[in-house]
Amino acid sequence: MVATKTLSGDSQRSPIDGEELRRVLDDNGNVLPGVTVPKVAPETLKKIFDTMLMVRVLDDRMMRIQRQGKLGFYMKSLGEEATHFAVAALRPSDWVFPSYREQGAWFYRGYTLDMFLNQLFGNVQDPIKGRQMPVHHSANWLNLVSVSSPVGTQIPQAAGVAHAAKLQGKDDVAVAYFGEGTSSTGEFHVALNFAAAYKSPAIFICRNNGWAISVPSSTQTAAKTYASKGVGYGMPGIRVDGNDILAILQVMNEATARARAGEGPTLIEMLTYRVEGHSSSDDPSVYRDPNEPAPWIKRDPLNRLRNYMKLEGLWSEAHEKALTERYNTEITEAMARAEALPPPDLDTLFEDVYEEMPWHLREQKEWLMAQGRTKSPHQH
Repeated sequence: MVATKTLSGDSQRSPIDGEELRRVLDDNGNVLPGVTVPKVAPETLKKIFDTMLMVRVLDDRMMRIQRQGKLGFYMKSLGEEATHFAVAALRPSDWVFPSYREQGAWFYRGYTLDMFLNQLFGNVQDPIKGRQMPVHHSANWLNLVSVSSPVGTQIPQAAGVAHAAKLQGKDDVAVAYFGEGTSSTGEFHVALNFAAAYKSPAIFICRNNGWAISVPSSTQTAAKTYASKGVGYGMPGIRVDGNDILAILQVMNEATARARAGEGPTLIEMLTYRVEGHSSSDDPSVYRDPNEPAPWIKRDPLNRLRNYMKLEGLWSEAHEKALTERYNTEITEAMARAEALPPPDLDTLFEDVYEEMPWHLREQKEWLMAQGRTKSPHQH
């Protein structure tokens, strides 16, 4: 077992790889013997379950319309949805720096289906005006920072915002999400070193889903765990079962308490699994053992939460069935609205960089707007 500096909770040996791992629920959703169950309000658990269910329905619908040619690109999160809801431990004033696979975090914080669909279609009501590829959302009014395609961009940003909060005397925290492959980038190391040296109130969430596109975790690092990398920078590194929402909230509560108390950053490795491909452009059958997903499907985060809530009297089959039907209807209606909207006006290309447009951009805009237009066969 790797000597990983952990927070105060009850860690166990992982049934997956034998390394240290925080768990509250077993693979069937039963509370493990002898563990501390975090106090989570029933309405919070219900909100998490309902949103997790919506993400699963939405992912399935979006992948199907991508295959129909209506979307250029999509990324599912099947099997990893519990990691999204680490944000349930945050306050609205805390900052979140997502990667491109945290749909649940967006909805939990108030992003709507219409905003989500408008961004995917890049239409006139897209919050970022069609300037990014699908699933690269942005919502500064929710303290959710724009998704960047380069995988490590958001980590130093989170470290910097966390440090700024400290300088301003606030007790807000900044959270960065990234995949385990991103720990191979310079941004990861720069950010962790900075945050630890200045005791910035940052939380770094490394989602270890086994694969960085086609590169297995086993060849991405010689370290036994990603959490151990935090120890090297002088901060706690903790591994948690990334399919166990109760364990995730437990470690997030501890990490936020440390950060708000001025004790500095924490690195959290959430051990989970990417059941399907990296994106709609990926085919895992060419590089992955077809039998590999099976044991992870038995650890499905939605099933575990459902079973736990059922035992607590917080779940009913009728509610889930009605909710699934409602989500499908709402998605169909939001998709129809998004498809019917035109693209953003062409002159918006020149907005939002300068408060007052400089002369050279005015000239470029006037030249562009004077040119004739040819409709793209792809309706771009």
